[in-house]
Amino acid sequence: MSLQKMKAILRHKDFEIYSRPYELNIVGLRSKSVLPNRFDDEIHVFYKVSTLNWQYHVFKATTDPGTFWLKQPMQPQGTAILAEGQYVGAYSLGLHQGKYAALVQSKPVSIIRDYNRDAVLDFNNGQKTKGVFGINIHRANAQGITKTVDRNSAGCQVFENIKDYDLFLKMCQKHRGLYGNRFTYSLIDFRAVRRQNLRYVLSGVGALGVVGLSYLAVTHQEKIKSIVSEVSDFFSDLVTQKQTNENQSQTNYSSTPSG
Repeated sequence: MSLQKMKAILRHKDFEIYSRPYELNIVGLRSKSVLPNRFDDEIHVFYKVSTLNWQYHVFKATTDPGTFWLKQPMQPQGTAILAEGQYVGAYSLGLHQGKYAALVQSKPVSIIRDYNRDAVLDFNNGQKTKGVFGINIHRANAQGITKTVDRNSAGCQVFENIKDYDLFLKMCQKHRGLYGNRFTYSLIDFRAVRRQNLRYVLSGVGALGVVGLSYLAVTHQEKIKSIVSEVSDFFSDLVTQKQTNENQSQTNYSSTPSG
């Protein structure tokens, strides 16, 4: 994703964009996948270095909890999943679990509790709650690249690569020296973006009718391809989640002792 597109998304959502030199914009991009335990999301960090120049970094991460905590939540209400939104000044440099440097939650954020305990990420059924839950931004393993999320996230935003994380911490320390120990984190959910785009497409189809579609087919062939891809991905996600739930149910049934 380009810096221009990222800024456009943030502006569309009325999110703050910081433009003072070395003042960090930290944005999590949650992927369209509903399968847990993967570092398949991204954390984007960008900041201005001079009047016309910006630095832009993209790091592999997870914005979702790992399978271990989905099956064995810390709270009876379920495992926390950070909700999409911008959390202004909600983070500060501190210690994750008192062990190592991280951005730690210092103001309320909104979460969704996944209470199904079925190891499938559920973003729609849980009730949204706001508070301080220890939803930190930290690393996975202390060395190298971590392959699976597992215990590394119970709802935190977690970097896959220790080298990426070390660079991120240096940028945070620079920001703190200039602007104090307050950081804003923004989370964008690609599934929500695609669902919104699909609603626009379907409402547009009703308004345009056959004549309008014929015109678009001639003049906007690439856009039509993109729309078809969006719709296909949308329904593919629904099928994937249904199949995963069915497989999980079959596994639970077969593992239940008879008699």
